[in-house]
Amino acid sequence: MSNHQNTIHSFRWLDSPEWNVSVFSFLLSFFWEIQQMPFYQIPSELSYFDITSNCTLATVGDVGISLTSFWVVAVISKSRQWVYQPSRWQIGIFTLVGVAITVIFEALATGSLGVWAYADSMPTLPIFCTGLLPLLMWMLIPPLTIWFVKRQLSHVRYRNSKPM
Repeated sequence: MSNHQNTIHSFRWLDSPEWNVSVFSFLLSFFWEIQQMPFYQIPSELSYFDITSNCTLATVGDVGISLTSFWVVAVISKSRQWVYQPSRWQIGIFTLVGVAITVIFEALATGSLGVWAYADSMPTLPIFCTGLLPLLMWMLIPPLTIWFVKRQLSHVRYRNSKPM
């Protein structure tokens, strides 16, 4: 194998579904986290750096939820490659797992754990007291993430199928 081929082979993990789910989930979720900050109670002593750090940490948690959702669908589908041709039920389960985890985490974080609190402007679900914006995030971002992942990996497959 030539040095060029070795270099390309050593970066194959960049073409993995998990890596792509992580990257697109991070980018989309970070944007969402920043945009929904006015709907949370933010202590006045927090600097912009602190707020950005908190949003980054929340986004890392979102990536963890996305990867968990991905692996749940992969186990049910018996393939990590389901993102190449995702069916509606796969996208639905990917989204539903994220919604379920979010409802649990939000209830714990705003309840018994007291990690964060909603501002008065945050609309909430009456039963679970879960904020509608985090819930909406997990209804919109997962299908969009899968769309980007499918698109990216399709380009990778096409690029890899072309003779050198």
